[in-house]
Amino acid sequence: MSTPSAVDTPVLLEISPEGGIEGRSRRYEKHLGDMAGVYRDEAAWRAAVAERGADELIYWVDDQRYQEGPGALIVGTSTLLPGRYGDEFAVTRGHLHAVADRAELYHCLSGRGVMLLETLDGRSTAIELTPGRAVNVPGHWIHRSVNVGDEPFVTLFCYAADAGQDYGVISDAGGMKNLVVADGAGWALAPNPDHTGYAAG
Repeated sequence: MSTPSAVDTPVLLEISPEGGIEGRSRRYEKHLGDMAGVYRDEAAWRAAVAERGADELIYWVDDQRYQEGPGALIVGTSTLLPGRYGDEFAVTRGHLHAVADRAELYHCLSGRGVMLLETLDGRSTAIELTPGRAVNVPGHWIHRSVNVGDEPFVTLFCYAADAGQDYGVISDAGGMKNLVVADGAGWALAPNPDHTGYAAG
């Protein structure tokens, strides 16, 4: 039996429902100017950049990792601010795990959002998340968070430390198969006519 090293020491985390982790290993941020090519309505995105500036914070991720490699977990929070670009709600870039069979759990801490989910072979679904609801995303599913409310959408996530992320899979396909768009006071899925299908994994 191996002896635990210092990096294996349990870590206390203070997780805020407003987003953020005290005790995090890192934080990364995405600003409005970083979202080129993410929204189908590029004119609406460009207008937002011109009006609000490329440096406006759109979402941020805090995570904590006690070690890298198989067997370790990454725990974090994702905070996606509300917004609309034409009819499209604010989204994260979305990804498939680089080790595609790795799963991920998302638990909503605050706000109202949708997890948009697709597979390389064309399956698609969307699951609405509100505080206390969670989605267990199996491996081989592309996933993207969407804020369909008017306050920050905050999720707690957990996945294997060796999973990695493939962000290019969505842009290479012309965007995801479906868009999450405004529908009266709610949201709906709309086909993305630019979607060309995903390359086989």
